[in-house]
Amino acid sequence: MSEPELPDAGPDPADGKDPGAFRTIGEVAKALGIRQHVLRYWEEQFPMLRPLTRAGGRRYYRPEDVALITEIHRLLHKEGFTIKGARQALRGKKGAAAAALPAPEAVPTTPDQESAAPLLTYLQSIRDRLAAALEE
Repeated sequence: MSEPELPDAGPDPADGKDPGAFRTIGEVAKALGIRQHVLRYWEEQFPMLRPLTRAGGRRYYRPEDVALITEIHRLLHKEGFTIKGARQALRGKKGAAAAALPAPEAVPTTPDQESAAPLLTYLQSIRDRLAAALEE
């Protein structure tokens, strides 16, 4: 059985939403191939993971939250970290957290560089926000 491909904070053509759109817990869980209760548990274990909550406790994940969840998933399920080890790894990265994400110039571009420029700018802003969130 092949492992599901992890989404980044970029556009997800499967859900048809804008890259900057908020995602529900169900959408994020489905994209990662994990259960919703796991995401709720991770919120308890990783203090830097704080989705927006609305009336009734409904969670909305920002693109930087999705990027952080993807990193947590990678550390726990691909790298074999424990929860404590993953938490320490994320805290230890702080300002260097953006270095773990692909550099904007490493993103495959289309032949039309003008259409790729907004995507590269968007990815850089995600990297910056993720690094700032990890420093909190």
